[in-house]
Amino acid sequence: MTKPSLPELLHAAVTAVGGTERPGQAAMADAVAVAVDDHSHLLVQAGTGTGKSLGYLVPALAHGERVVVATATLALQRQLVERDLPRTVDALHPLLRRRPQFAMLKGRSNYLCLHRLHEGVPQEEEEGLFDQFEAAAPSSKLGQDLLRMREWSDETETGDRDDLTPGVSDRAWAQISVSSRECLGASKCAYGAECFAEQARERAKLADVVVTNHALLAIDAIEGAPVLPQHEVLIVDEAHELVSRVTGVATGELTPGQVGRAVRRAAKLVNEKAADALQSASEGFERVMELALPGRLEEVPEDLGYALMALRDAARTVISALGSTRDKSVQDEDAVRKQALASVETIHGVAERITQGSEYDVVWYERHERFGASVRVAPLSVSGLLREKLFTDRSVVLTSATLKLGGDFNGVGASLGLAPEGTAGDDIPQWKGLDVGSPFDYPKQGILYVARHLATPGREGSRTDMLDELAELVEAAGGRTLGLFSSMRAAQSAAEELRSRLDRPILLQGEETLGELIKNFAASPETCLFGTLSLWQGVDVPGASCQLVVMDRIPFPRPDDPLMSARQKAVEEAGGNGFMAVAATHAALLMAQGAGRLVRATGDKGVVAVLDPRLANARYGSYLRASLPDFWYTTDRDQTRRSLAAIDAAAMAAEK
Repeated sequence: MTKPSLPELLHAAVTAVGGTERPGQAAMADAVAVAVDDHSHLLVQAGTGTGKSLGYLVPALAHGERVVVATATLALQRQLVERDLPRTVDALHPLLRRRPQFAMLKGRSNYLCLHRLHEGVPQEEEEGLFDQFEAAAPSSKLGQDLLRMREWSDETETGDRDDLTPGVSDRAWAQISVSSRECLGASKCAYGAECFAEQARERAKLADVVVTNHALLAIDAIEGAPVLPQHEVLIVDEAHELVSRVTGVATGELTPGQVGRAVRRAAKLVNEKAADALQSASEGFERVMELALPGRLEEVPEDLGYALMALRDAARTVISALGSTRDKSVQDEDAVRKQALASVETIHGVAERITQGSEYDVVWYERHERFGASVRVAPLSVSGLLREKLFTDRSVVLTSATLKLGGDFNGVGASLGLAPEGTAGDDIPQWKGLDVGSPFDYPKQGILYVARHLATPGREGSRTDMLDELAELVEAAGGRTLGLFSSMRAAQSAAEELRSRLDRPILLQGEETLGELIKNFAASPETCLFGTLSLWQGVDVPGASCQLVVMDRIPFPRPDDPLMSARQKAVEEAGGNGFMAVAATHAALLMAQGAGRLVRATGDKGVVAVLDPRLANARYGSYLRASLPDFWYTTDRDQTRRSLAAIDAAAMAAEK
């Protein structure tokens, strides 16, 4: 029997999921197949509606080697495991004469821990050891969640938090889960043979396709001990998120509360001298943090340096002493020791990292209204780490609807540690960039309107002219508006103002769960939804409920953002343009994602309105506009209002 061709396989898969074959999808599948066969790397931009999941799954499955697919969002992981992969495998089985296996793998804390469920949570000294199910009042929300999770534990086959519906709070989940550092290990645990996390790992070892998340991919790269099974092909979907997710995993944090918990956990397990030293260091650290002011620390202040060195040294002593002292009153000693060790090791690691003072790290204070001050440390760049860990020993395909910024892939490539496309050299990963376009006719389906007449937004202060413009646009659109704001304060201010001016429902992020807000927004055409960062990327509402997407201003990083400003400065010191490489790239990525909320299906029509004249007037405006979908562009406010009114009228006629 002759080997089936890629077009045959793609046709079978697309038919199985009830989709439509698209030229962009076919071009993507061809390019992925070439990259996998050549052991090379590919950055592929595939617009909304291309069907990019099948564009990479089909050639990867046809190749026959093990594939890891890493995504940023739970929604896409679910889509792959529950819809795309089962149907694709069934469709390809008669042609490939084999049935590829697939599995989902996440970090250990995403799975229910049977040991913690049955034995309880090791508690701090003053709270005593207790069964959390007995202690939490059944009438409380926490108590109800814990009882529900205990019932769920008898039914679930996966133990995966995301399979528990409705979900529970982080506090409730923490009662029945452990981090990898807190885990006793399958061989030492009475429940090791039934462990959900271990079963997920075993399934992943046997699978041809392993679906995971960016965070686990980062842990696999950073921590040295492999978490993912050996694989020949890595596909990173939603790749525009990868750098920020890897940075998040590589960021360390210390708070007085966290240190205090570690002291209490370790106190019963070490000698008095070691416990007192850690307690004393904890108190010294807390005194320093009471005076901490938010902002970057170009050099570690002397008082913080002494406090961290004391913490580091005391933590090291406790770690050495943890194995030698036994307290007969401690129940389930192995679990208590493991939890204490994990807490103290984290403190030791972060304190040592900051006191060592690498030029490749950025250190800063943060202050949270609820949790107080913290000191944080993050890598100045993760590009070197990604180049070394990601692009060796396997073929890597990175895909997203937004990878091509300002007209090429080099900006995103640089953030991933890649030299400009086409650069030759022995140790330089070779890659190609491909834009397969979109099935949508952007110039006919959408308008990009820039309110050129408005005043340039300042750092603070009310923007009365912007709010006037916003109210007129929303009225012309008949509601149907997704408002994307650069800060929560701006979103709240706009919602408050428009609620007093317009007779239309205005939903505001934070007043309900995100899922509930999006559901209500989609259900009622005259409703508006205002919010910040997660709405720029997380809303998929095709149809007439979203016909106006408004951005209040270009979403540059805040000037006082410690990490972004440090990265910008580093580029400038190396002779580059820090503003374009960091701030403009960050803004372009967010704006491209935000503008992508408008057209989600072939029948969608509407306007993306940017209420910031710099997009039209500033020199960098053309770079940002080149990163957006190719909408019809105008600065004519009257034309825009007429167009919105016509789109609204057509939608109302269709709704009757």
